[in-house]
Amino acid sequence: MLTDIEIAQQAKMRHIRHIAEVLGIYEEELEYYGKYKAKVTEQLWERVKDRPDGKLILVTAINPTPAGEGKTTTTVGLGQAMNRIGKKAVIALREPSLGPVMGIKGGAAGGGYSQVVPMEDINLHFTGDMHAITSAHNLLSAVIDNHIQQGNKLGIDPRQILWKRVLDMNDRALRNIVVGLGGKINGVPREDGFMITVASEVMAILCLAENLMDLKNRLGRIIIGYTYDNRPVTAKDLKVDGAMTLLLKDAIKPNLVQTLENTPCFMHGGPFANIAHGCNSIAATKLALKLADYVITEAGFGADLGAEKFLNIKCRYGNLKPDAIVIVATVRALKYNGGVPKADLKLENLDALAKGIANLGKHIENMKGFGVPVVVSINYFDTDTRDEIEYIQRYCAEMGVECAISEVFAKGGEGGIDLANKVEKVINTTVSDFKFLYDEKLPIKEKINTIVTQIYGGQGVVYTSGAEKAIKQLELLGYDRLPICMAKTQYSLSDDPALLGRPEGFTVTVKEVKVSAGAGFIVVLTGDIMTMPGLPKEPMAEKMDIDENGKIRGLF
Repeated sequence: MLTDIEIAQQAKMRHIRHIAEVLGIYEEELEYYGKYKAKVTEQLWERVKDRPDGKLILVTAINPTPAGEGKTTTTVGLGQAMNRIGKKAVIALREPSLGPVMGIKGGAAGGGYSQVVPMEDINLHFTGDMHAITSAHNLLSAVIDNHIQQGNKLGIDPRQILWKRVLDMNDRALRNIVVGLGGKINGVPREDGFMITVASEVMAILCLAENLMDLKNRLGRIIIGYTYDNRPVTAKDLKVDGAMTLLLKDAIKPNLVQTLENTPCFMHGGPFANIAHGCNSIAATKLALKLADYVITEAGFGADLGAEKFLNIKCRYGNLKPDAIVIVATVRALKYNGGVPKADLKLENLDALAKGIANLGKHIENMKGFGVPVVVSINYFDTDTRDEIEYIQRYCAEMGVECAISEVFAKGGEGGIDLANKVEKVINTTVSDFKFLYDEKLPIKEKINTIVTQIYGGQGVVYTSGAEKAIKQLELLGYDRLPICMAKTQYSLSDDPALLGRPEGFTVTVKEVKVSAGAGFIVVLTGDIMTMPGLPKEPMAEKMDIDENGKIRGLF
């Protein structure tokens, strides 16, 4: 079979104006970025905002493994399949980050015959949204140090500055740095560090903002640190919220692209799910719901992270109500959760499957607990045996959920027709009774405990002294009535990546608690979560190249 990039390079793309026409978007509502990419303007939203919403389908997955689950591939394939069965469907996805693309992941626009194109552009600079976010974030960083250098009128305590710098690249050497060295003219020396751009609160804000002025107001609420007498200092206090907003004036507009089968796709925003809320923008999702009968979107990593945050954070702020949830699983990943080494996953092992399938079971329970009907999608591999597939099908039947075999990687939309039919059937026969997991007005610890015990299946929560102090400070400042954004390993339901399957009897240790006041959630850090990843021993960048004709290879 051809590689992903070879398949993408052979795609017969349509001019983006034709993709827009399918959705009833006028040419004057488009801002072209070449032939195959465009941003849509605020005028489009104003024209369609009073239309009824289509049906919202969330694609999530079991806990990710090195074997791969194919969540984005399933999302793209399901969108293509919906169109094949005569439904007007749109996909809403996150934008890839250059860090993982050049690091361990490679391309991130689906796979096989279920990809979003132009694949090279999407995985590289796309429409410049990531760069705009990086610039807006680092403008605030520069203003902070300049303010201190120019007399520090606000009394910012350099030891309590929370705002780091960002770069959209994996670079572990920048995690901890010292700035202001070289004498008085170069600033005030202090400890600092870098995060990857997708970990920035600016990214989270962009994805949760309803419009440009909401974006500006949220940026102004960013807390960059505290004064010597422990008062919070915001971006608005530093008078830089307006400048940050103008740097993002184009980035806030959703991007329109297409799949290999010319299904429309809004691709906008890209916060990580283990260190942020892991969903594409509210603006793109809400616009898609006005333009199509079915909107298929995804949330990052497993359902314990991305889906939980989609449902408790994004749906809360966007007033969204999912009509169905698709949980992606693979035979290989479930056997891995049952203790099979990666090298042996191609071999039939029903005992390991029986053990590892508990991970799927927990995610089904969790999603059904939100009151939303669930469909399981088995992402098929040619090494899967009939007995293994039938075991999962029986398990799903016992759990009371529909189950479909998906072959969208190898067959595109055709390979997802069974999945599309079952999703449509569930939506049309079962009314979603969506409800949040917790009331955001509850105390911080109560909200955290609810997530840990009900979603992760843990016994309770342990707090470091620093976390305890931070919670008390947030309560005193009145920031406690916000939803929770858990920063946790994606590989386990617990905070220990080695605990696979469905662990029991564990506690989760909260190391740090901080508020993202602009985004509107409390970030709770557990385990060893890196906000600036490093490159692997053999980065994907080493396998990438371009020839004299501009043809790219090695991009997955």
